[in-house]
Amino acid sequence: MRLTDFGRRYGGSSGTRQLMEDLGSALDGSLDVLMLGGGNPSHIPAVQELFRQRALQIASDARLFAQTVGNYDAPQGQREFVAALVAMLNREYGWGLTQRNVALTHGSQSAFFLLFNLFAGPCADGTVQHILLPVTPEYIGYADVGLSGGMFVARRPAIELLDRGQFKYHVDFKGLCVEPDIGAMCVSRPTNPTGNVLTDGEIDALVALARGADVPLIIDGAYGTPFPDIIFTAARPVWNEHVVLCLSLSKIGLPGVRTGVVIAAEPVVDALTGMNAILHLSTGSVGPALARQMVESGEILRVSRDLVNPYYSAKAGRALRWVEEFFAGCSYRVHRPEGAFFLWLWFEDLPITSAELYQRLKARGVVVLPGHHFFPGLREAWPHRHECIRVSYTPEDDVVRRGLAIIADEVRAICSGADAHDRRRQQA
Repeated sequence: MRLTDFGRRYGGSSGTRQLMEDLGSALDGSLDVLMLGGGNPSHIPAVQELFRQRALQIASDARLFAQTVGNYDAPQGQREFVAALVAMLNREYGWGLTQRNVALTHGSQSAFFLLFNLFAGPCADGTVQHILLPVTPEYIGYADVGLSGGMFVARRPAIELLDRGQFKYHVDFKGLCVEPDIGAMCVSRPTNPTGNVLTDGEIDALVALARGADVPLIIDGAYGTPFPDIIFTAARPVWNEHVVLCLSLSKIGLPGVRTGVVIAAEPVVDALTGMNAILHLSTGSVGPALARQMVESGEILRVSRDLVNPYYSAKAGRALRWVEEFFAGCSYRVHRPEGAFFLWLWFEDLPITSAELYQRLKARGVVVLPGHHFFPGLREAWPHRHECIRVSYTPEDDVVRRGLAIIADEVRAICSGADAHDRRRQQA
């Protein structure tokens, strides 16, 4: 069987495939591990109950049930949900949106496949456009979505060292510019894998760069504001004609319904609608049906603020305390957790690569994600990318605590045997 370039590219191995296969095996019981590598949200009882009651309401109404599962929605997305979202965002933030500014997708991953290939790749005039990532590390799922290779151009961050063994990434604006071959810029806020939240000032500066170059700034808000609001520091919601804001129902507790939201200028939404029609015929109906009443009333903002945010903030605080306990005496740093689901651990001068550490931890029954997957488009050699791992703190506390203890024990053992040979400098 001879595969096309497309088949080899999308049918082979990738960081995203590794993540999701590990996650699926752990959740279905076929892999007996402490799963700290996935991005699955926690099952927050109060939030799950809200959606369960809405599902029961839909199931008990024959007409509503038939509409939800028996009809195609428009390729732009369920019109009632789009209208409710536009009304809520205009009411809360005064953005002046119309329904022509919103499109739904089959989850955030689908949204970024569409958006990145909309703005990057070969053009009719023979030029090739790229996506600029102003700061790395960035989300693992970006790396392989390009229909052509070499889609991304990335910049290293400035690193601020903090107290208590913490650090923080910042956009390094020195020398940052939008070259003519850039079709769009993209940042996640908060960032997966690091939990970094770009400041309002950094976002404003990036918007100004985008406006000056007449390219969009794509903000991946899957964990961010206005919902699900898994942000533990000050951050205001941002949208204007030069911003493409991507939201999701996954992290508020509905990952299985695969519903993404794109808020953008009308030409972008029109293009996404056409792409949805070709690739999917229509978007999914179940997610919008489950969430529409919460959006109409604005309750989705209350649920995010009063239930989701405090839950994850407390989880992050406990995980950070265990890191400080178990890694005491080790050479480590942890990115200040400002949002999302993850701790980003940095072991400077680790004698092995994070990919090797991943394999050693997996052999001990702990699954994390090695850091080298999170630097798409960074073309220069940088040992830092092989010194970090991503650890999820969404599982049960006992799982997180035991997993962190094993990670600390393995790192301590590796560092104590550092005289064997140094393989850390392997480059991606």
